[in-house]
Amino acid sequence: MGPVVTVPMIRLLHAIATTAMAGVIWTVQLVIYPLFAEVGEEVFASYHADYSERITWIVGPLMIVELGSAAALAIVAGKSGEGRLFAVTGLLLVVALWLVTAFVQVPQHGRLGAGFDEATIAALVAGNWIRTLLWSLRVPLAWRMVSEGWQREKNRS
Repeated sequence: MGPVVTVPMIRLLHAIATTAMAGVIWTVQLVIYPLFAEVGEEVFASYHADYSERITWIVGPLMIVELGSAAALAIVAGKSGEGRLFAVTGLLLVVALWLVTAFVQVPQHGRLGAGFDEATIAALVAGNWIRTLLWSLRVPLAWRMVSEGWQREKNRS
C-alpha cells in the first residue's frame, strides 16, 4: 500500500506553501522590485532575464502546490460551516492572486524583458502591493484551517 494523503496533511502543506509565498512576495516587494531601478540600463535586460528564470523555480512550484491544495480543501471542506467558509475564501484569494499575476505582473515583466523602463518598474512595485496584501491575508487563514483541523481531530479522540 502506497502513502496515504490525509486532509490534515493537505492543510499543513497548504499553510506551508502559503506562508512561503508570503515570505517570497514581501522580499520581492521590499527588496527585489525596488532594486530593479538601481540595476542600470546597460545590464538590465540580462539581469531581468536571469531574475525571471531563477524566481520561477521558487514561485512556480509553491504557487502550484498552493492552488492545488486550496482546491482540494474547498472540495473536501463540507457543505457548510466555518471550515467551508475558510476553504472557499482561501481558494478565491488564490484564484485572485493567479489572475493578478497573469494579467498585471506577467505583462509588466514582458515589457521589462525588452529592457529598462522606469515607469514599468514603478508600476510593477505599486501594483505588486495587491499580491503582497492578498498573500498576507492568506497566511492566517491557511493556519486557521490547520488549527481547526487539529481541533476537530482532538475532539474526535
